[in-house]
Amino acid sequence: MKKIVLVLLTGLITVAGFTQKAKITAKDLHQYVQFLASDSLKGRKPGTAEINVAAGFIRDHFNADGLTLLGDNGFQWFEIVTDVNLTEKNTLSFPGFEGTLRKNFIPLSFSGSGAVTAPVLFLGYGFDLNLDSLKWNDYRGMDTQGKWVMIFRADPELDNSDSKFIPFSDVRSKVLSAKDHGAAGLLLVTPRGQEKEDKLMPLSVENNEVTAGIPVINITRELADQLLKSSGNSVDSLDKSIIRSKTPKSFETGVVVTAVTDVVQKRQKTANVMALLEGSDPLLKNEYLVVGGHYDHLGFGGPGSGSRMPDTVAIHNGADDNASGAAMVMELAKRFAPEKGKTKRSIIFVTFSAEEIGLIGSKYFVDHPPVDLKKIKTMFNFDMVGRYNKEKKSISLSGTGTSAEADSLLKPLEKKLPFGVVHSPDGYGPSDHASFYSSNIPVFYFNTGVHMDYHTPFDDTDKLNFKAEKQIGDFAAGLILAVDGLPKALTFKESGKRQSNGRSGRQLKVTLGVMPDFAGTEKKGLRIDGVTKDGPADKGGMKKSDIITGINGMPVGDIYEYMTRLKKLKHGMTVNVEIIRDGKNQVLVIQL
Repeated sequence: MKKIVLVLLTGLITVAGFTQKAKITAKDLHQYVQFLASDSLKGRKPGTAEINVAAGFIRDHFNADGLTLLGDNGFQWFEIVTDVNLTEKNTLSFPGFEGTLRKNFIPLSFSGSGAVTAPVLFLGYGFDLNLDSLKWNDYRGMDTQGKWVMIFRADPELDNSDSKFIPFSDVRSKVLSAKDHGAAGLLLVTPRGQEKEDKLMPLSVENNEVTAGIPVINITRELADQLLKSSGNSVDSLDKSIIRSKTPKSFETGVVVTAVTDVVQKRQKTANVMALLEGSDPLLKNEYLVVGGHYDHLGFGGPGSGSRMPDTVAIHNGADDNASGAAMVMELAKRFAPEKGKTKRSIIFVTFSAEEIGLIGSKYFVDHPPVDLKKIKTMFNFDMVGRYNKEKKSISLSGTGTSAEADSLLKPLEKKLPFGVVHSPDGYGPSDHASFYSSNIPVFYFNTGVHMDYHTPFDDTDKLNFKAEKQIGDFAAGLILAVDGLPKALTFKESGKRQSNGRSGRQLKVTLGVMPDFAGTEKKGLRIDGVTKDGPADKGGMKKSDIITGINGMPVGDIYEYMTRLKKLKHGMTVNVEIIRDGKNQVLVIQL
């Protein structure tokens, strides 16, 4: 105990010494945010010229402060999907009808590309469910091999917020069921109960390049009625009948549809910005602390952007989210730079791109680290640190349970703060620190909380509290120095599940206890980025970097298929999970 106290006192003396020589200022923070959140940068959307201007601004400040630029002159480039285009090749026709793209049909953004000529089967809501609590099979008795299946979106219990259909009602789950039954393509119809207007779904860019593998086309009710005409049915009559009877209704339409889908993903480069402050200790300088925060935002918003006002196309300046965090990283770099040779460990300052579309930049950094990943000992993340709430009089600090020493380090630092610090032990969360936590790296995540302007065009510079952000920066600098001053690196502890509860949009009844690669970077299946200790996968022998290719004999090609497979599993089941490990196929037996 005496040794710990001595180390902490030494760290505090060191902090005091640094404070006298280099200071964080509210003026600097305001200057940085004002530029990053200016209208001229048009919301810093990844893949745009404007976010590259922001990257250059940050890089130039790192360089002017005397830091060593890493990567390609301070940039770590990677590719993302920024847009989806439909070519003139997209067509849909059947005898007596020629469709018009975007008027009565549109391929979905994740549709596979190809040509299909085949009969159309109507299959209700497209469910194949055989659970104790829910049995419903629209495919029973229907030969769907090589044919089009036409189904409704959503489910027959739209007014029931607790409906048991909900986990299976998303489009991706229905596409997978169609593929499992050998369908050549899927025609998707929006029932009147879900959308009164007979309009097509928007062509929204998804966060990765995972495609359905078969053509998936949204058609209008008017077009669907023409396909149903010879059967004497209509979309509305069928929907009402299914909802009233609570039973499937499937049949052959007698119509052969020819369609071509040609969906082209547009890819652009974007960059993390990285710089190094080398440590002074002959041994400890080979250990690294990472100080980071993302600098991208939502551009002009719009459908599929993540904006909370998706119908409003306007610049989303993202002053708090996350110009405030990027500014903090820049100011911490400026504060520490004059003390080059004083820190024991080396510090990497990095601002990440593409956080808003799935932590892609930080995941790329972890997968392609500029130094040995095992030498990165702690990550400090700053995301939305500019809107200090005077009523709450506190900030949030997550990841306090990811290291054995965190509480003892924080206690003396928090005694004289002008605000409270609410500790959250979990290492996983909706920001870039999660990418590091999944690699067994202790993390600290600073945040001042979500507000009504979050992900709207109203998150502007004039609403930030730079005096409070400066105080948060001083606190963070003290913590960084306290960690740096330790004779041994922080001891990693698992704290919280290393997987998201929110990105799939549904709660799962069972999980394997893994953190999947949400960005979909693996082509052969679903890569596992982390395994929860003592969870089902861990006990079954699964390891980080395993690639799941199947569950109980059914293929798993991406995160969507994985989530859909899990929805049909129950506690206590024993499942066979097919994986690729080190290039070799294996089967794991996992007890849920």
